[in-house]
Amino acid sequence: MLYDLCIPWTNDTQSLQRVLSFLSELNYSVIALDHSITGAIPSKIISPIPSPLPFATPPNLKILTRCTITLSDPSHNHRLPSLAQAYDILAVRPTTEKAFLAACLTLTDAALISLDLTQRFPFHFRPKPLMTAVKRGVRIELCYSQALQGGSVDRRNVIMNVQSIVRATSGRGLVVSSEAKSVLGVRAPADAGNLLAVWGLSGERAVEAQTINPRSVVVNETIKRTGFRGVVDVVDGGRKPESEKASSKEAANGQVNGKRKNEQVEEAVPAMSKRMAKKLKLEALKASKEATPGSATPPSKDSLTS
Repeated sequence: MLYDLCIPWTNDTQSLQRVLSFLSELNYSVIALDHSITGAIPSKIISPIPSPLPFATPPNLKILTRCTITLSDPSHNHRLPSLAQAYDILAVRPTTEKAFLAACLTLTDAALISLDLTQRFPFHFRPKPLMTAVKRGVRIELCYSQALQGGSVDRRNVIMNVQSIVRATSGRGLVVSSEAKSVLGVRAPADAGNLLAVWGLSGERAVEAQTINPRSVVVNETIKRTGFRGVVDVVDGGRKPESEKASSKEAANGQVNGKRKNEQVEEAVPAMSKRMAKKLKLEALKASKEATPGSATPPSKDSLTS
């Protein structure tokens, strides 16, 4: 399955519908409509993305909702848990080194670190914080349409930032998205992989960034919201086949309450004491002697003399 977890939400439904249709033709299976928030998080959180969408969507395309919050001060993140509950995926876009380190090391609600690669950052992407984020399950997002539709300065900054991130992470823990606002910003998976290969990402890592890594983000975020305490997900195992039902009925007929039939019969006979058993045994022996021919007692001496 192919993923594109960053399609900006817009009120221009015709343009958005064309983008979704084109992604479906390129064999993308899961996409996320992104709503960006800049500044303070509102007290009343309402997703502007309607469900269902006001236009027809391809039947083979799964559509998720996502929110990207621009973060400059990590101390203003007390509403991130409530924001994460309103969307399927939560991403942060740090603009300062302090916010970037907080997103890599301490933030637990965000699943993606999505950087504005067209900017020239006042800090370096060091391996230690990035790999710490990857080990925590946070993924680093690279959006390629910023280099396709921007100017020469934007393209230069995107290439420079992508190369720095790939060098610091060795290509691990990356998620490739388009962030396409129109059809012109979308590329096929192979074309996106070739583009990233020019920027320093290997082909194997590019495939992981479009399949395995985004899938882990979607699965983990789903378990967080629907699973038991965000750890265990309850999955329907399906119904038993008719053959198994018949065998289970036969087993139930052969055993009642987990006990065999002969055990049930034996338990139905009342217990007998040793004295009673001995008495019954003697009576049975006496009766057998009386029934045997020639076992009559000889006449006594008094009867013969008389």
